[in-house]
Amino acid sequence: MQDIRAVISSELESVDQLIVEQLHSDVPLVEDIGHYIVEAGGKRMRPTLVLLAAKALGYDGRLSIQLATAIEYIHTATLLHDDVVDISMLRRGRPTANAQWGNAPSVLVGDFIYSRAFQMLVAMNDMPIMALLATTTNKIAEGEVLQLQKAGDPTTTEEEYLTVIKNKTAILFEASSLGGAMIAGASPTQCEALRTFGSALGTAFQLIDDVLDYQGKAEEMGKNIGDDLAEGKPTLPLIYTMRQNNQEQATIVEQAIRNKSSEQLSQIIEAVSSNGALEYTHSCAVKEQERAIRALEHLPDNEATRQMARLAHLAVNRRA
Repeated sequence: MQDIRAVISSELESVDQLIVEQLHSDVPLVEDIGHYIVEAGGKRMRPTLVLLAAKALGYDGRLSIQLATAIEYIHTATLLHDDVVDISMLRRGRPTANAQWGNAPSVLVGDFIYSRAFQMLVAMNDMPIMALLATTTNKIAEGEVLQLQKAGDPTTTEEEYLTVIKNKTAILFEASSLGGAMIAGASPTQCEALRTFGSALGTAFQLIDDVLDYQGKAEEMGKNIGDDLAEGKPTLPLIYTMRQNNQEQATIVEQAIRNKSSEQLSQIIEAVSSNGALEYTHSCAVKEQERAIRALEHLPDNEATRQMARLAHLAVNRRA
């Protein structure tokens, strides 16, 4: 990521500055929780995507920085809400905001950060961008509700799983790259290419997250291994395992999802590792990576475009 960010280093510094500035509130608790989650770091994938997309098309103004910040705020708000819904205790290697302050303050500060993002979007005075982000946040909410509905449901299909991750994760990646293109005054072909790139990148990113939930290391990932299993989330490695011919493995997975239990985590890790489930999920991520890179053929050949291709490779070849 360090090499990828180098081409937009000054813009990212401006984004980090604006993130801190926009956290101002007359209510100290709002600032305390806001700073806590923002200063935890993170990959800044979505702001990076906005800035790279705009730069690839020759844009060098301030609007991309404002959009990148607003999108990072939307992402941050979803994290605060997700951790409450999932009863998560660890994120990015330290206690979640809800573990520190409780559920109610986390939800309300998430609302504050959401609304601050839209204040920033209003200040941009760009109705198409506003419409894009309004639709995107609506779809994210639908994805979260669908995921909640599917939690504990071992009959969830691969198609239903992909719908969840498209709405919950990939769509904000899509808005990031498409938003960067729109700010740069891209052609319809370029806008569609960057929409495809973001969607494919986000899907690949989430697929690898679901692999790492059974293959990663807690200290590298910054969260506990098996968290998704404890929440009853039927992710692709589990769905693949349940449709294989090994009835014993399928039954263990079904019961774990239905009971929202990680008590048999070691057996499930053994199952998804031995039956090809992780390889299958990884191969699906590679297909999305290839789709993302093909989309870049419609963009100018420059350093920013090349770094976007590297970003697609990084999304698949990572350990955290």
